[in-house]
Amino acid sequence: MRIIGGKYKGRRIITPANLKVRPTTDFAKEGLFNVLVNKVDFEGITVLDLFSGTGGIGFEFVSRGAAQVHFVEKNYNNFSAIKKIINELELPNIKPIYIDVTAYLKTCNIKYDLIFADPPYNLKWIDEVPDLVLNADILNAGGLFIIEHSAKQNFSNTPFYLEMRRYGEVHFSFFQISI
Repeated sequence: MRIIGGKYKGRRIITPANLKVRPTTDFAKEGLFNVLVNKVDFEGITVLDLFSGTGGIGFEFVSRGAAQVHFVEKNYNNFSAIKKIINELELPNIKPIYIDVTAYLKTCNIKYDLIFADPPYNLKWIDEVPDLVLNADILNAGGLFIIEHSAKQNFSNTPFYLEMRRYGEVHFSFFQISI
């Protein structure tokens, strides 16, 4: 895995081979950030990375100037790998949180400018993720929520839906709560 843009562009991030993750491809990350550069001023934003896996998306936001990134991951091996990367890169503005996403959404009292979720494509309740996130009242007005998903999901009838972008087999649906 590598960081594709910003301060740490080109930096390779070594993760243990035994992690059970599906990292977002470089092609999809590049497409996503090409869209986001026209929608978001990365400098100083607060980001929540749900179902963090290796943390690839969150590290991209840090590299591009996010003030704070919180990683939520319930798999201990993935969580430990993220912590190791944070220590290696000496990134003080990142907070890994070892907790289930639903538990975090119920207890979180922080507002974020951007929330990214990359649930496992076979998650039984993946269709509920946008409603759970958007109803948790943790997204600032005008903020973006993005979910990565497969072609099986269609979120176009979900409240606050903006658009869907496809990069190979990776799909990103965007949501925005009006200002």
